[in-house]
Amino acid sequence: MNLAVFTLMINTGLCVLIWVVQLVVYPSFRHYSEAEIKHWHPIYTVQITYIVLPLMLSQLGTYIYTAMQNSSWPTFLILALVLSTWLVTFLISVPLHRAIDQQADSMLAREKLIQTNWIRTITWTSILILSVLFSQL
Repeated sequence: MNLAVFTLMINTGLCVLIWVVQLVVYPSFRHYSEAEIKHWHPIYTVQITYIVLPLMLSQLGTYIYTAMQNSSWPTFLILALVLSTWLVTFLISVPLHRAIDQQADSMLAREKLIQTNWIRTITWTSILILSVLFSQL
């Protein structure tokens, strides 16, 4: 399989996934009682990690490799966006997920997660658009 096709598949997967999370999964957190979210959320975070982490690692790896092979501005721009998704994920989203699990009243953390996740939604959508525009299939 061509690396460009593989990269487009990863980018498409992450883009579709983040839109489902943003429009369906995270808003559903508003409808759980504290007891229900404390039960469900740890299960959700483990299960979604099995999907998200391999995609994120694949995306990061392909863009690092591509940047080492092809030092064009589109490649570095997309790599910068990929790195920003990692920063937002581990500096904002992961701590908010921990807060949902740990705080007695997690509704504020749930709302903040929904709002701040727009950063990743826009970033992964931009990555997909740019990768289509600059694809070398």
